[in-house]
Amino acid sequence: MYIRLFVLFLLTTTSTLAQPLAPREMERVFAAFAFDRPVFLTHAGDGTGRVFVVEQAGVIKVIDPGAGTVRTFLDHSNIVNSGPGEAGLLGLAFHPDYAGNGRVFLSYTWGNLVSRVAEMSVSSDPDSVDASTERLLLQLEQPAGNHNGGQIDFGPDGMLYVGFGDGGASNDRFGNGQDPTTLLATILRLDVNRQEGDLQYGIPPDNPFAGNQDGWRQEIWAWGLRNPWRFSFDRVTGDLWVGDVGQGRQEEIDLIRRGGNYGWSVQEGFECFRSSTCDSVGLEAPVLQYGRNAGVSVTGGYVYRGQRLGDLYGAYVYADFGSGHIWALRHDGTAISDSARIVRSLDNISSFGEDEAGELYVIGYGGSIYRFLPLPDEQPVTTAVDEAADVSPRAFELGQNYPNPFNPSTTIHYSLRAGGTVDLTVYDVLGRRVRTLVAGWQDTGSHRIGWSGDDDAGRPVAAGVYLYRLKTSGTAQQTRRMVLVK
Repeated sequence: MYIRLFVLFLLTTTSTLAQPLAPREMERVFAAFAFDRPVFLTHAGDGTGRVFVVEQAGVIKVIDPGAGTVRTFLDHSNIVNSGPGEAGLLGLAFHPDYAGNGRVFLSYTWGNLVSRVAEMSVSSDPDSVDASTERLLLQLEQPAGNHNGGQIDFGPDGMLYVGFGDGGASNDRFGNGQDPTTLLATILRLDVNRQEGDLQYGIPPDNPFAGNQDGWRQEIWAWGLRNPWRFSFDRVTGDLWVGDVGQGRQEEIDLIRRGGNYGWSVQEGFECFRSSTCDSVGLEAPVLQYGRNAGVSVTGGYVYRGQRLGDLYGAYVYADFGSGHIWALRHDGTAISDSARIVRSLDNISSFGEDEAGELYVIGYGGSIYRFLPLPDEQPVTTAVDEAADVSPRAFELGQNYPNPFNPSTTIHYSLRAGGTVDLTVYDVLGRRVRTLVAGWQDTGSHRIGWSGDDDAGRPVAAGVYLYRLKTSGTAQQTRRMVLVK
């Protein structure tokens, strides 16, 4: 808790103090391109600035905003079963070292009806994945056509997190909600960088049920979830937020804790589900719930960590698929400090997405993609090392450090498209130089440099947010954030 609050203090005291959440307007983006039932948007973390839009039928499109082009990254529609309303190609994640290894991960439904998590590799064309390289990591039979979950995402620890619903139908018919011997109704945590026994992945040894002798699935990170349709990690704190879709009365937003049991189907939101009284001992309470007067199906979102919308910085943004309401809330790690509806969309909001800079997008299931407009006189988020002043780094690709947050060390990777003078420097959030990692000539190609949280004199630095900036010959430069925890 101390680290989380300390990090947030550093950010807000050097950028924009938290402002009351105010109503906003949205604008449509990428309007020149057509999308069929889009359900997700993400980026590759490879420094190119591209965004990837997932369509439910099994197609992924890649957009280069700078060039104004769209291409098909993958067409897997001949494999994906998108017939049931909540089935299809549902998730996409890029390996944290995608720039170096080209590994892409998918979550989709297949056959009649099986959830799959699979890996593919990018082809020689960076705008196309090679479907022939597909490797199945796991598959899970679904007893009904709804509540498939489908979100996948890499956490700041480099592990792959996977969400599955309770198996569908209604009333937790199959009894999976409170059964940790199944992968249904859970969020899983997998190590995709190794294989273990007959598994196509490893079990992280710090998973809550690793090594248990009770038959509980060791992949589980959290359980008791009805349908965790969309979840995300806060780029700064590492907190895992999820929107868990309710049944008849309540929708809920959860902060996911290691090993947490989120109560389905003992509870729906804060309320007992099957009777007027129930035993809630050992169950994790949601951050909030909302009822049928506000919506019918929650769409989890993101904590905003971009730069355009300074007053929204640090707020968690989420929506309801049915009503179109979009809300934002602030949470201090213990309780909500501010909450408001910020806009209502005429489109059904199937998802949110982030680009590489942390800017937020709203995904309309009808085919439109939006972003929020700044408020009048709203100031962008700035630091003493001004990320907004970065020049598009066509001379190089700078990746996000890994792991992030980190302790005791992290690795920064980048690639140069031509040899030249390189300056890679770490700053604190006041803009003071902490450590020069690279200063001099480097050849074309991929490079990696580690940092162990020390300054130029070799002294350990304090926990908090740091910035690393890469500058090359000429005017190209780019800055990224990283978080040191202790």
